Amino acid sequence: MYTGVPTVKRTAVYVYQTPVRIWHWVNALAITVLAITGYLIGSPLPSLSGEASDHYLMGNIRFLHFAAGYVFLVGFLFRLYWAVVGNRYSHQLFTLPFWRRAFWRELVHELRWYAFLEPEPRKYVGHNPLAHLFMVVIITVGGLVMMVTGFALYSEQTGPGSWQDTLFGWVIPAVGQSQDVRMWHHWGMWVIVVFVMLHVYTAIREDIMSRQSLISTMVSGWRMFKDDRP
Repeated sequence: MYTGVPTVKRTAVYVYQTPVRIWHWVNALAITVLAITGYLIGSPLPSLSGEASDHYLMGNIRFLHFAAGYVFLVGFLFRLYWAVVGNRYSHQLFTLPFWRRAFWRELVHELRWYAFLEPEPRKYVGHNPLAHLFMVVIITVGGLVMMVTGFALYSEQTGPGSWQDTLFGWVIPAVGQSQDVRMWHHWGMWVIVVFVMLHVYTAIREDIMSRQSLISTMVSGWRMFKDDRP
């Protein structure tokens, strides 16, 4: 949960536990595979010479997409479990203190910092407010939308009576038709792709310009502070 700017001087704080770090990198790999294979499913490669059965190219692409989707689902469920049993920073992905005035005040400061309107950023042990907001909206809410629409489309292949159809088959008639669900799923992919590009940019930028470590923190788990000022 967001706690504002730390009031005590710290050199290093153990923030991200090992399961969280493993989930982060496995999830990043799953999203990469999902994005690439999803794009190829929506925009197939040119036909190959000979019989399609000799290549099974699209079949392999679809298999990788489905497999990565299951990895994403299992990882999401595990991450939800760890939000309950992990440390205080583990549940930031699923909680957003929007009712706190301090959260929005710090969010505005972060927006000004990223827009080069503030001389320096503030210290945060967990996610800063802007990162916190985007992680909840894109990874949690967006991830749920992608899983629901993805498994709804997958239920057309597994057929009536399958668990995919039982849990997610209602999505297609609720949205309209299969093509509508496919469109929303496709656009969701592009939203996540843009988010990933921004995430990588801001992580590198903050690692260089901010007063605390970012990239190395998701490797070691330790947030390192670059000065002793609060």
